Amino acid sequence: MSQPQRIWGTLAPLFLLLPLGAAYKPVVVVHGLFDSPSDFSPLLHFINQTHPGTNVTVVDLFDHSQSLKPLWVQVEGFRRAISPIMQNAANGVHLICYSQGGLICRALLSTMPDHNVDTFISLSAPQMGQYGDTRYLRWLFPRYVKSNLFRFCYTHLGQDVSICNYWNDPHHRDLYLNTSNFLALLNSERVNPNATAWKRNLVRIQKLVLVGGPDDGVITPWQSSLFAFYNLNETVMDMEQQLVYLQDSFGLKTLDARGAITRCLVPGVPHTAWHSNRTVYEACLAPWLS
Repeated sequence: MSQPQRIWGTLAPLFLLLPLGAAYKPVVVVHGLFDSPSDFSPLLHFINQTHPGTNVTVVDLFDHSQSLKPLWVQVEGFRRAISPIMQNAANGVHLICYSQGGLICRALLSTMPDHNVDTFISLSAPQMGQYGDTRYLRWLFPRYVKSNLFRFCYTHLGQDVSICNYWNDPHHRDLYLNTSNFLALLNSERVNPNATAWKRNLVRIQKLVLVGGPDDGVITPWQSSLFAFYNLNETVMDMEQQLVYLQDSFGLKTLDARGAITRCLVPGVPHTAWHSNRTVYEACLAPWLS
């Protein structure tokens, strides 16, 4: 795998190297928890400047509090919205998927045998799950802290709340594996009769770009955005040390082996700024939107 790109200061705009008049693939943007399309105006502006004429769709579904709905419900809704865009794009599309939206997009790619996604940009998304006392957690679950949220999340009722679908408590692994009906299933960490097909579907993408950074403040651990996560001692283990990677449970090792994974690490970016930060855009997104 290529090493993480550490981005400091202002970078030269790589898009200037692209040929004038190039035909760009359509871009589909999937928002995160509590967001709506209006939050992505800066990103649309950036794309319009660097890749003029690109057809960009920020899918207007499950906005604001509706983003708390179960993730499989959201996946089906986004599938219905995005499928026609794919069908009308003979050369394929790019996905930019932010925060919780990164998990929705991975589920879409895994469960769509006919997708034509070229590049999947996972923008500060908790791909290996979430486990931390953040302001989001304190606002959503004022009665809980990270050490006891499993008491709610790992129940049938809890699994009806999106954040619980990817709550990954390293101290209650058995409960996670037995009750997580989204992340554990998506990762093929629990029995999944569709595991082989889902893996085959995911690895059809040409490129997986993982974007994150140490000052995110919401994704916990922040390295989850790079498919790293805590072990039992809450020590972060890199992607290559994760069992799902070693066993190639859903295609991560396959993608890595063919050089399809790029990690873009940017310090100094808080969680809510990933889609409006020009440096992030030029370094981590623009190079892949041709």
